[in-house]
This record gives sequence, structure tokens and C-alpha cells, in this order.
Amino acid sequence: MFNKILIANRGEIALRVIRACRELGIKTVAVYSQADEQSLHVQMADEAICIGPSASKESYLRPDRIIAAAEIANVDAIHPGYGFLSENARFVEQCKAANITFIGPDPDAIRRMGDKAQARQTAMAAKVPCVPGSEGTLDTVGEALKVAQKIGFPVIIKATAGGGGKGMRIAHNAASFSKEFDAARIEAEKAFGNGAVYVEKYIEEPRHIEFQILGDRHGKVVHLGERDCSVQRRHQKLIEEGPSPFLTQSLREKMGKTAVKLAESINYKNAGTLEFLVDKHGNFYFMEMNTRIQVEHGVTEEITDIDLVKRQILVAAGEKLDLEQKDIKIVRHAIEVRINAEDPARNFAPCPGTIGLYYAPGGHGVRLDSHVYGGYTIPPHYDSMIGKLIAYGRNRQVALDRMYRALGEYTVKGIHTTIPFARAIMKDPVFRAGGATTKYIEDFMARTPKEIWLPGDGR
Repeated sequence: MFNKILIANRGEIALRVIRACRELGIKTVAVYSQADEQSLHVQMADEAICIGPSASKESYLRPDRIIAAAEIANVDAIHPGYGFLSENARFVEQCKAANITFIGPDPDAIRRMGDKAQARQTAMAAKVPCVPGSEGTLDTVGEALKVAQKIGFPVIIKATAGGGGKGMRIAHNAASFSKEFDAARIEAEKAFGNGAVYVEKYIEEPRHIEFQILGDRHGKVVHLGERDCSVQRRHQKLIEEGPSPFLTQSLREKMGKTAVKLAESINYKNAGTLEFLVDKHGNFYFMEMNTRIQVEHGVTEEITDIDLVKRQILVAAGEKLDLEQKDIKIVRHAIEVRINAEDPARNFAPCPGTIGLYYAPGGHGVRLDSHVYGGYTIPPHYDSMIGKLIAYGRNRQVALDRMYRALGEYTVKGIHTTIPFARAIMKDPVFRAGGATTKYIEDFMARTPKEIWLPGDGR
């Protein structure tokens, strides 16, 4: 087992890894930018090392500085969390060259599945159903338009190195295609340093359902059920739950087996997530694979009673999975709400600033993963998420009622947050009936009076 692990990340996921390490008796090293000096993960780790200025490109996205910190602290392994360098194959190779274990998959798996176009080709080779689209990336608007016309509008243009909804544009006809194609490429180049895009058929009003998988270094891969991530805004997930209120048991088993088959086809190791679109008829299509721990992994932990972060560490240390597929059971329902420092009244603009009064919800069936506290200043340099609130219970009704209660308790003064918006959704009949598709948020905002989800200045 490892003696010391460096966490190459920030915020709540860094704190989550520290907690898992402590339960395993492993020392931790936090790295932080100048803006994060007062963040909770810095205070909670056994050691902390500053790796640069506030901007991510000068700190959390600098492999050389992270490797140098790891060597100074004499760590055995690095946990990348999610985002930043978590899906950077070159960084994995640099860790290996420094004789440091990377807690995640091998670089080959990251390359094959991290590039969306290549992941699609890999899935097709494994006989996994995919959304009709281009066979690879498209260099010119002319050739891309030909593909779009062949598969039929509407289509979605996607950055091959994309994530978080960036580098994605929908074209409903040939007249708008050129504009959306150029916009997707420009945004992708700016966000990822890679402007390559591909085109897929746009499945209207689908469910976005993902399967959590876990593989060890001895050839075993299992899945731990699904999460329904259909409630999104600008392709970014806002609410996740498991199990999905839409899937039948037979469809769940079929999709789970498909996820495992694809992971086995690339000899996948550690935690990963296979993402699918499911249409109203129950047809499902592979979208992409995230070769890392997900933001919403806590949903799976609460419905299966399996600690995914601990399992990541154990698998990376070479231990065999002591899980058999037949023994993995869904024991309860869980719902997660991402709490963002954003102002719904200003089109959900980020709202950095200093938190005044802060009260975290609690009670039976409530979990909060967060790195903020009263007096903490949220920096403007990073993602606006300040916490993940999870409510769980014996069934979906109980989880919904607990989430509504917990959101009512959650108090964050001094900044705007999405708490009132999420609380309104918990009472929405469409959401409570399990009818949310990926178009749910637009529909909810169009039919719901603003005063319901904009209760005024909560600061």
C-alpha cells in the first residue's frame, strides 16, 4: 500500500481524496495555487505545496510543477481527481518516468477513449451502438456539411477533446451549419488547445445515462449501476440521480453488460464512466467515456455502499477487486444537486466573492461534499461549483423529500447560488414524475414563473 499520495487537484474532490486516504492510513500532500491558499483541502492535508499563480495554466495544468512537488514530498502516487490533468496521457507517462504511480487508467486507454472521435471508433469495433455520425474528425466545413446532410438534420458538432459542454453546437439546418461549425472549432481551440471536431446525429430529447465501471490490474471489470444525468444546462450537468427513473431492469442489465464489454475491450483499469444517450423507445447509443472519477461519483457510492475513491487507490496499488457483478446491489435511491456560485437572475453568471454566514444541511440521509466555509473567498479563476449535496433514502420519493428539506436548510450568504433554483425543481411535477430529458431545464424555465426560482437577492 502507498505511504503518501499527492492530490493534483483542488476543491471538494481534493478533500474527498484526503478523506479516503485517511481511512486507509495514507498520508496526503495537497498542491495549491496562490488563489487557493485558504481552501479547505490545503488545511486538511498532511502537507501542502504551492505550485504557482492563480491561473490554472500556471498551476494545476503544469505537469512539471506537480511532478516537482511530488518529488520534493517523496510521494508514492498521484491522484488526479477530475478535470485538469486527470485525462492527460502525457502526464501519466511523466508520472511513470518519475517512478510515481498514477491513480487512474493506463495512458493507452486515456488516448483511445479521451479523444471522442477515437472512442467512437473503438466502440464501433466492440459492436457497441453509436449515434450515426462522421467516422473521424472533419477539417473543413464543406466535408462536414456533406456528412451532416447524409445523416440528416439536426446534428451536433462536438469537439473531439471536449468536456463540460464546451466546443458543442447544434445545427438544425444547412443554413446555420457553417456558423455553428466555426463556433465549435473556435471554442474548442480556446478551451482545450485542440480545435478538431466531428459531427453526430442530434438525438432530440433523450435521456443522458451513464454507467460507472471499475477495473483492476488483473483483468476484472464490473459495473456499479447507472446515474441519470439528464438535467443539464448548456450541456453541463446540474442534477444527477441513481438509479434512473426511466430504465427498466432489462434495459439496465443490457446497458451494464455493454459498458463492461467496452471497458474490457481496451483492458481498462481503475474507475471510469461510459456515457450513453437513450431515446424514448429505449434505444441507447454510446457517447463517450470519462477515464477518471466523475463529479457525481457520490451518487453511486450512496446507492451501492461502495467507496469508489478507496477502490481507485486499492486498484492502483495492485490489489484485486473483491467485487463480483452478481453481488453488487442497488440498495437505495440517491439524488445529487451541484451547488454553483452563480446568479440565475443574470443568466447564471458566475458569482465569486466572500461567503458570509454559512450553514451546511445535515440529518439522516444527507451528504454534502464541499470545500467552502463562512469567510471563504471564492476565486474567479475556476469552475463555479462550490459543493455537491446528496440526499438518499429507501426510494426516490424519500430522496426527493429529503433533498427539498436539505436545500431549504442550506444557507450561503454573501454570494448568489443555485440553491433556490434547485429547490424549485424538487417540487416540479415533471421532475418528480421522472420525466426529465436533456431539454428539461429549458422547458422548466419557460413554463415556471420566475419568482418561483428567483426568490430575490439572497445575499
